Amino acid sequence: MRIQITRRQASALLAFAAASALSGWPAWADTYPSRPVKIIVPFGAGGPTDVFVRALAIELEKALHQTFVIENRPGAGTTIGTDLVAKSPPDGYTLLMASSTQTVNETLYKHKPYELLRDLVPIAPMEENDLVLVVNPSVPAKNIAELIALAKAKPGTLNFGSSGPGSNYHMAAELLKNLTGINIVHVPYKGSTGMRIDILSGQIQILFDAIPTMAPYIKAGKVRALGTTGLSRSPILPDVPTIAEAVPGFEFSQWVGFMAPKGTPSAIVAKLHDTISAILSRPDIERAWEAKGAEPMVMTQAAFAAFMQAQVDKWAKVIKDNHITLIN
Repeated sequence: MRIQITRRQASALLAFAAASALSGWPAWADTYPSRPVKIIVPFGAGGPTDVFVRALAIELEKALHQTFVIENRPGAGTTIGTDLVAKSPPDGYTLLMASSTQTVNETLYKHKPYELLRDLVPIAPMEENDLVLVVNPSVPAKNIAELIALAKAKPGTLNFGSSGPGSNYHMAAELLKNLTGINIVHVPYKGSTGMRIDILSGQIQILFDAIPTMAPYIKAGKVRALGTTGLSRSPILPDVPTIAEAVPGFEFSQWVGFMAPKGTPSAIVAKLHDTISAILSRPDIERAWEAKGAEPMVMTQAAFAAFMQAQVDKWAKVIKDNHITLIN
């Protein structure tokens, strides 16, 4: 269960933090940041998460009067960029864009040069967004219940695509398999372009993808939407039911947040947390991001750390139960 706080609670926490800063923070924390800050994004440029991180970086620059530079370091399912930050000086000038993918990787990758919650410290979450399950129109299922029945009647004959092992699109399907007992076959692609081409052509039958990306194809009738992955219906696709309406317990969202190398001074972590939370609590930010299918997330640092640990545990179970092949 996600632990979130209301905007009123967030404002109270920020006020408390500000008072604490005046009385107890080290003097150097008031001057942070005194030079540009790098945010390492372990994905390629131009993706949905990359867009929101860049938008937040602009707001951070306004709030903290310093440049925040986005540096894309994709590769090895986010482990390259994550390791770079884990080994960076713990001074607050190299931050990591963390996501649901990194919590999957804690179990999926056999050998990593870091441990996520041992070598990095959670700062603050940023946003979450739901996915949509679509099928090629050739699939006779008109809803989730019919898809499950079809998959059980013809085990191992329906294929689902993803942008690679451990990706959000892969794990959303594995969660559905875990909760329903269906046998559908994973077809991993190197990136998301191929999977989208093949769901349109019918080379694969099932796909989980970002709602804003799939919405135009759904409205054009090129794919059929069967369900969204959140607990409430998407404002972009209000007529599409949630998967949870047919599969109790199903919930999946792509989420993004920030971490810093372990040992980063707590005053700097707190300053970043409070600044990010204040930005995300603004009504104009909430309206603008929700129009694009993203919901700003505001949590205390402790709640965010607990949330990340719960995500690690959740995906460890899915990987074990579904006998997903681990990556060396």
